[in-house]
Amino acid sequence: MDPPCSAFVAGYGDANADFHVIGDHPGIHGGADTGVPFTGLPSTDRLQSVLADTGLLQTTGDEPEVGSTYLSYLHMCVPPTDTTPTTAEYTDMERFFDAELRAIAAHVLFPVGERATDHVLNEYTALAWKTEVDMDRLHGTELRGSGWLVMPIKEPTEWDDDDAERLADAITRLQETDFRRETDLGRFIAGNDPYYVR
Repeated sequence: MDPPCSAFVAGYGDANADFHVIGDHPGIHGGADTGVPFTGLPSTDRLQSVLADTGLLQTTGDEPEVGSTYLSYLHMCVPPTDTTPTTAEYTDMERFFDAELRAIAAHVLFPVGERATDHVLNEYTALAWKTEVDMDRLHGTELRGSGWLVMPIKEPTEWDDDDAERLADAITRLQETDFRRETDLGRFIAGNDPYYVR
């Protein structure tokens, strides 16, 4: 990855992850000082706590130990203080995010916040999501896409008292299911080895 910016926060975690947590950019979801997505802010501490409680992180902090999890951003460049990337800048960074998402090939995508959720639903599912994204309603809800299961996460700065518990319960229930949705096609080829596909 060689993004066109002087400071950026690269993806972090297990390159063979089952779970991919996707944020907006480092100005909103932290990491500008640590180099690790979703670190360094009170809101990211809140999110890390839920991820740790559900086994997606083994430890929390500026360099958390991950489970089968990968953390990254739609726009990995660190924007100037108190600014948001332009539409053109998001578009320019899409190629990096798309390459990263497809290389990790996680089974479950956790977009955090409205922009990441809108992008994931419209670009990586067959849901044709054309209405305004209602994060209160979608928070912790399983949405089956094409190739990925998506569970949006409401912006942690906007969580109510029960949003952390609601998300933790949803992730725990998800892990008790066949979220990988793989089929063994090995019976159609010679030999006894399994051949799993989504």
